[in-house]
Amino acid sequence: MEESGFSTVVLTPTPEYHRKIGFPRVAAIAYPYGRVVGEVHDSGGQRAVLLEVLSVFEKAERAGEVYHLPFTWPEDPKDTKWHPSEMSPIVKLLLDKIKKARKEAGDR
Repeated sequence: MEESGFSTVVLTPTPEYHRKIGFPRVAAIAYPYGRVVGEVHDSGGQRAVLLEVLSVFEKAERAGEVYHLPFTWPEDPKDTKWHPSEMSPIVKLLLDKIKKARKEAGDR
């Protein structure tokens, strides 16, 4: 899409993985999967997240930059009680790659 003139940004709780696979702009957020824009029924909080993601377009100066958004989930994301009993198929498929990217990012 970028080559066609459409700028892109990904909002993700796994910025290391998305930067590694080549996303040009990464908005990192410490929110759990499935809730990257915020809590259910919190339209004000969701709007704030989306506006901050859009601001990445103004801030980005080069490909591969990661911007850590200034939001904190009210509890440790792994303790969030809404998780389904089984991982989603896409997370299950990519989990090893995500763990590897996190480890490599920590080794720097």
